[in-house]
Amino acid sequence: MRFVVIGGTGLIGSKVVARLREQGHEAIAAAPSTGVDILSGEGLDAAMTGTDVVVDLANSPSFEDAAVLDFFTRAGRNVLAAEAKAGVRHHVALSVVGTEKLAESGYFRGKIAQEQLIRDSGVPYTIIHSTQFFEFLPGIIKASAEGSTVRLPTALVQPIASEDVAEAVAAVALKAPANGIVEIAGPEREPLSDLAQRFMSIIQDPREVVSDAHARYFGAILQSDTLVPAQAPNWQGGLNFEHWLQQSEFARYAPRDQA
Repeated sequence: MRFVVIGGTGLIGSKVVARLREQGHEAIAAAPSTGVDILSGEGLDAAMTGTDVVVDLANSPSFEDAAVLDFFTRAGRNVLAAEAKAGVRHHVALSVVGTEKLAESGYFRGKIAQEQLIRDSGVPYTIIHSTQFFEFLPGIIKASAEGSTVRLPTALVQPIASEDVAEAVAAVALKAPANGIVEIAGPEREPLSDLAQRFMSIIQDPREVVSDAHARYFGAILQSDTLVPAQAPNWQGGLNFEHWLQQSEFARYAPRDQA
């Protein structure tokens, strides 16, 4: 089979491309650096020729409200139109658990718009809702910093490692379209503020984490269960926080007895 992976040079995309190729498939990494620009449409028609499945892992480079909405709507229309023209049989898109509950956030309004475009496109699809990646922890902490403190919600998270996300995405891409949502998550739940405190203590970040149920998460107020699957996820990753840390860029901080 021939796969085109939009964002195929990124954190998840590069891993998905590698997994598909290891299984004997043709997997094309589509990105500006490889001649495919989903915002202008340049290179899309050529990339789609003969393609069976498109995996869309692209993310907005800006979190500013208008820019995010423009990115996901313009890119979504371009990609889906090229797929329809080429007769692509399955569109797989990576999104976020709880997206439909987060319309207060400009970023998630962009994701909601992207998902609606997919549903309305006529192309068979699967939308993968993932919980937060462990790799996003530094960015979440940075976005919530207030001087010497980091104010974070107490809402539950069930974080997943990028390796597990890539494995799940590749597996879904090889299946028939669900024409619905598939949820994936990591193995353990805990409050976001507690996870951040654990991480910051390990990497010796001296700032104080303030647990605040009303703290905003990228502009939105969270309920305790907004960011976790309402039921058992369709696919659950195996790497917990300690094992992720051991193989991450922060491995030098990991206690030796947590291998």
